[in-house]
Amino acid sequence: MDREAYRNCCSLVKMPRQSYEQFWSSHFVDYIDKELSYSKFFKKYLLPNHPCMFSRRFTEEWKCRKQWVTEEGKPHFQKLLQEFDEAPVPVANCNAKEYNANPKQVMPFKEFIHYWKEYIQNGHSSPKGCLYLKDWHMSRDFAENSVYTTPVFFSSDWLNEYWDTLEVDDYRFVYMGPKGSWTPFHADVFRSYSWSANICGRKKWLLYPPGQEEFLRDSHGNLPYDVTSSELQDRGLFPHCEEACQPLEIIQEAGEIIFVPSGWHHQVYNLEDTISINHNWLNGCNIDIMWQFLQNELSSVQKEIDEWRNTMDSWHQHCQVHILFLDKIDLCVCEPKTLCCPVCLQQIKYLLSVSIQVIMKACSGINFAEFASFLKIISDNRMAFLNACSSGDSPDYPRHLSETLTTLGPYHAAFDLQRVAHVLECLLCNEDFKRLDHSTLALQPETMLQQIRDTIQSTRGQHLLYQE
Repeated sequence: MDREAYRNCCSLVKMPRQSYEQFWSSHFVDYIDKELSYSKFFKKYLLPNHPCMFSRRFTEEWKCRKQWVTEEGKPHFQKLLQEFDEAPVPVANCNAKEYNANPKQVMPFKEFIHYWKEYIQNGHSSPKGCLYLKDWHMSRDFAENSVYTTPVFFSSDWLNEYWDTLEVDDYRFVYMGPKGSWTPFHADVFRSYSWSANICGRKKWLLYPPGQEEFLRDSHGNLPYDVTSSELQDRGLFPHCEEACQPLEIIQEAGEIIFVPSGWHHQVYNLEDTISINHNWLNGCNIDIMWQFLQNELSSVQKEIDEWRNTMDSWHQHCQVHILFLDKIDLCVCEPKTLCCPVCLQQIKYLLSVSIQVIMKACSGINFAEFASFLKIISDNRMAFLNACSSGDSPDYPRHLSETLTTLGPYHAAFDLQRVAHVLECLLCNEDFKRLDHSTLALQPETMLQQIRDTIQSTRGQHLLYQE
């Protein structure tokens, strides 16, 4: 990030995002075929949250485009088998519906390739259905296989930086599917960005700008499984469907990379036998969208619990279970423990808030406490980087992260810290977060916020000396 981009975006830290009206009637996104600076991508696509497509020239040097693809542009099954053979992979059945997704099973890679070959030979059909290898953590399972390089435009990746630090998960995936395989209507995890590169094959994307999905909900408030279904013409079931704009329909060719912004719901089809690489990622430009998503998820869980309470005759008995729990941990001196006791009632409310966070973690993959931990790791790395720029010392974190932060530069680190600080301020004002036991957090948010402010202030003159 250069100095001009930093100065421009600093004023945007607390501003609302631009309108998406230009996409309501458009059927085109920007196609990037020439050199583009990171700062221009940042200002034109990341900050405004707008999609774009990169040409195949940005992937032409990737090993996987040479090793995984035949001269005819088809998946190279023999080389893929040599590389992955018995590896267990997740496979979805596109012909089956489980809630609003496709059920998955795990099978050996070679078994999926055997199925895929037969599927092609049978005219792209099979009694087993249309199977789709998806959400495979190939990079994690085969860390030594460096078959592609994340483009610099997508390198400010807080989500994978966090999970790499914990060494338990990642959001880097490989997809392999026959012609006809598809992914139902959805928005990406935590409302993250995604980038998806076609190694071979072609995809069709249907994208809706944020907010348009609300018109697609049915009379029960549920999003559709398939936005192309004739069911959506039923005004009794989907009363507001005709108010939604037409989706952006994008054809992605082999080698091209699509950038899907935060909160853009989409549905995707493989028009040919296709292999693709996909990353979900977050950074300072869309962390506010993630924070809003978490608040919405918590509200949904609270609403569900309220509905249970209103419909369960045994709700009072469930409260008594909490009272029995209070008996064991002696949080109140009253005997017997009762819902009439203000202290007991307050403790029950606290335990319920903890239960809500547990449910939220199970449903969404993260809760408020882990979100605070996430922000701490991101801010710690950037504070260490800026302090190292100032002192000349080497920061104590992995080499690849050091290279990424150095490439993006001190201006980007300073911007990131301002974004974390803004979200921390919002977190500290949130009533649900206030009810959590902050003693379990690795660092108190107030302390973290002050450290960020001190670092920005002490390095302000220093990072402005740097050029991209």
